[in-house]
Amino acid sequence: MELRNIQRVYLVGIGGIGMSGLARYFAHLGCIVCGYDKTATDLTDDLHHEGIQITFEDNCENIPKSFRDVDDSTLVIYTPAIPKDSAILNFFQQKGFVLWKRSQVLGLISKGKFTIGVAGTHGKTTTSCMVAHILKDSGKDCSAFLGGIASNYQTNVLFGHNDIVVVEADEYDRSFLTLYPDIAIVTSMDADHLDIYGDHSQLTESFKLYASQIKAGGTLIHRKGLPLDGGFTYSINDDADAMAQNIRVENGDFYFDFVSAEVIISNIKLGIAGLHNIENAVAATKVGLLLGISADAIKSALNSFKGVKRRFEYIVKTPAHIYIDDYAHHPEELRAAITSIKRLYPNKKLTTIFQPHLYTRTRDFVDGFAEVLDMSDELLLLDIYPARELPIEGVTSAIILDRMKLQNRQIIGKEAAINKIKSEQPELLLTVGAGDIDQLVQPLKSALQNV
Repeated sequence: MELRNIQRVYLVGIGGIGMSGLARYFAHLGCIVCGYDKTATDLTDDLHHEGIQITFEDNCENIPKSFRDVDDSTLVIYTPAIPKDSAILNFFQQKGFVLWKRSQVLGLISKGKFTIGVAGTHGKTTTSCMVAHILKDSGKDCSAFLGGIASNYQTNVLFGHNDIVVVEADEYDRSFLTLYPDIAIVTSMDADHLDIYGDHSQLTESFKLYASQIKAGGTLIHRKGLPLDGGFTYSINDDADAMAQNIRVENGDFYFDFVSAEVIISNIKLGIAGLHNIENAVAATKVGLLLGISADAIKSALNSFKGVKRRFEYIVKTPAHIYIDDYAHHPEELRAAITSIKRLYPNKKLTTIFQPHLYTRTRDFVDGFAEVLDMSDELLLLDIYPARELPIEGVTSAIILDRMKLQNRQIIGKEAAINKIKSEQPELLLTVGAGDIDQLVQPLKSALQNV
């Protein structure tokens, strides 16, 4: 399929963060864009207001007539999260359409462009947004396909006026192997998606393959300690090619110095909080320098960076209450969020509300979840969000609770959690998870503010 020939695009699973970015991209090109998803969300509401037709009924009768015949001008994209028995998915398959994954379409779009791919089991969304913001804010410019809503731009897709494209490279289902970047960042390679990979060694091998696909003359940038060869390393803890030093918190803001053999950028004030985000900023700074952006322009961009929705996002920040929401759904992501909160607010009692994501991930990392959640002062644990999975016998939120040492912990329903927060009015609240826990954000905000 040739990009220039595409006139109509149908997305099966259009409400996902990555799929919605493609919907916006093709709508921007002037294509007719339609799609299906299971439930309406704020994101699908936004797409509707942007002129994109969406159905929430899995019925092939709802597919517009112009999308029913196979031709070279109609592109059908699907997400692996869609059930294989989906009526709409099966309609396109039986009609003989070639179905494209999101990752394959990103490969098609980025082909022939200067591609910056950001991969990692965690950290990739914030890092890719940082890179894109440095390029935009400095005037270098880029297009970008992001795995979250960048707060500076209130969107997950950016359009530039050059051939530079920033792509969040997703390791799920080996999706990132469709990309051939000029610059590749790898932020982390912790065990995850073991329902797909089977074991950690297979995941590691896929990351090595991704790194091997960098174009001739391209550059690999990876966090120090990862089992990757060559390229530049970065770190906040170890001696690396690029480092953050003199890290400190002043009046609730994080400051650091970027140090490499070529340049030192002193006293950088990061626009968002978190030790893990300083590490992400080191990688993003290295990309900026490789592309010839000045140290002053990079420093200014990092200062004005507002972060990503649901990535260590402040919901309430008053003298009485601090409420932070984060997408963390892996033990190491939880560790990063909780450690950063403890660094920022060492004298406040931390109440954490966590929703585990996937039965397989809960089963595979139960000990890690228990250890990290024990860092809280109070834990309210929701039921597992199943996403694409069917229940697994014996795997519930209780297996996390049973392994914990924290006394003040309980399994709780969503409504009961809201009522408890309204009653207790905790001074420091963290919500974490990748399921539908985001639906609690506004009710919890209201509960804290007594609205």
